[in-house]
Amino acid sequence: MGRAFEFRKERKMKRWSKMSKTFTRLGKDIVIAVKEGGPDPDTNAKLRAVIQNCKAANMPKDNVERAIKRATDKDQKDYKEVVFEGYAPHGIAVLAETATDNNTRTVANVRSIFNKYGGSLGTSGSVEFMFDHKCFFKITKGDFDPEELELELIDYGADEIFEEDDTILIYAAFSDYGNLQKAIEDKGLEVINSGFERIPTDVKKLDEAQEAEVDKLLEKLEEDDDVQNVYHNMA
Repeated sequence: MGRAFEFRKERKMKRWSKMSKTFTRLGKDIVIAVKEGGPDPDTNAKLRAVIQNCKAANMPKDNVERAIKRATDKDQKDYKEVVFEGYAPHGIAVLAETATDNNTRTVANVRSIFNKYGGSLGTSGSVEFMFDHKCFFKITKGDFDPEELELELIDYGADEIFEEDDTILIYAAFSDYGNLQKAIEDKGLEVINSGFERIPTDVKKLDEAQEAEVDKLLEKLEEDDDVQNVYHNMA
């Protein structure tokens, strides 16, 4: 059928693969939220936020409901959230957040990826200090003044607000997530999605060849089933 067909097929398969990975990650988030606060989103703020993220990712409603039901099953294993820290080639700091039901397997897999692609797995705290741990909320832009909104939300921890197309991004410290979520919901603002980010306090510039080496390691980490998020300080 020709190279054009093969190219389109490859791109489609990559998109499906990425979508599958996203749904798997969100499914784990649901299990963790339900285990912590129960299956009712009306009384479980964490689960309510995860369901919002599922909608933003176009995760089918049936998938969400199955994940919630699965999480309430007594045979469902708990997922432990573990952060791995290390260095990619050329001194790039890397943080990998995982959710695992088998820590021995996850440690072995993550260490193997670092070693195979020219990096090194570090100890707890070895690179975490290079990142600010932030929470964020992406809301629909309404008929309000973003500057006034920022002033109103400062008391609840908001420290930065950005306009992005038809949305507004609100950032705060990791510890202020709950307070800010409640304030946003109380104001009746439409939340598109929310979550957490590790933002590097400084970035390192590499040349194209060096970037390609680092990207190989980052890509393999992101492909691992236990890895939820990967952060780095490469410019």
